[in-house]
Amino acid sequence: MTLPITLDDVRDAAARLKGAVHRTPVLRSRTLDELVGAQVHLKCENFQRIGAFKIRGAYNAISRLSPGQLAKGVAAFSSGNHAQAVALAARELGTSAVILMPEDAPRSKVEATLGYGAEVVTYDRYAGDRIALGSTLAAERGLALVPPYDHPHVMAGQGTVALELVEESGELGALVSPVGGGGLIAGSSTVVKGLYRNTRVVGVEPEAGDDTKRSLEAGRRVTVPVPRTIADGQAIQSPGELTFAVNRQLVDEVVLVTDDEIREAMRFAFERLKIVVEPSGATGLAALLAGRIGDLPDRVGVIVSGGNIDARRFAELCAR
Repeated sequence: MTLPITLDDVRDAAARLKGAVHRTPVLRSRTLDELVGAQVHLKCENFQRIGAFKIRGAYNAISRLSPGQLAKGVAAFSSGNHAQAVALAARELGTSAVILMPEDAPRSKVEATLGYGAEVVTYDRYAGDRIALGSTLAAERGLALVPPYDHPHVMAGQGTVALELVEESGELGALVSPVGGGGLIAGSSTVVKGLYRNTRVVGVEPEAGDDTKRSLEAGRRVTVPVPRTIADGQAIQSPGELTFAVNRQLVDEVVLVTDDEIREAMRFAFERLKIVVEPSGATGLAALLAGRIGDLPDRVGVIVSGGNIDARRFAELCAR
């Protein structure tokens, strides 16, 4: 079966993104290694521009639009990080952006999106279909739609996270990645499986949003009720069509973590690693700390996907 993206697509995206995004650090912690019994390499996209990995896919996709499309503008739908990424990439590439965001999106993410110059249109995530609403909005205004994950150029851009990680850390026995719509893990698994066939790829979802785990087990895309979880970036009902095509071939397993385990990982990252991580960005670390991943190899890479959370919300979650 021919997959939507290849390792060469990710390498091409990396060349296009050079100078436009940060090459984020890979952190190590002896305390963490001792706790989990493995050498852990944390790829910290919380230090990325806009505070999350999403700028990689958004910039890669928008930079490939024709001058005519750029003149008209772009549209996107997102709970927050992709919204900010599209807004910033659009501004830097000389175009405008209109973003559909849920009414209950974190205020800090909405304000950041507005701050990058985008127009924000809101909807009720529990009553509206964001894909249908976003597609209609783009069509009515003549805008190019930049999906948050289900697009080859977006997936390839996200895959540069793993490309940088293995360039710095070398071959890993396992790669652990948060899973929302599946773009990050699709791009990342394309890299590690393309370079190191035996690397185990483990996705992590919140218990309330286990659509990808269910889909992989069923062999088809499964839809779940709108997830109610602190991991708002992973509150997805169904995996993308293109992302699922990749992930069903390349992802070895998906494990689940509770909201309490996510909180504990956020607290650990803050107190012991001295970094701020948002709930969705902490799920990979949570899976390690909670022992959700069996038979850990000696060397494990974990993608810390983002750190966009305001001080009040962070304190509220970590104090519980």
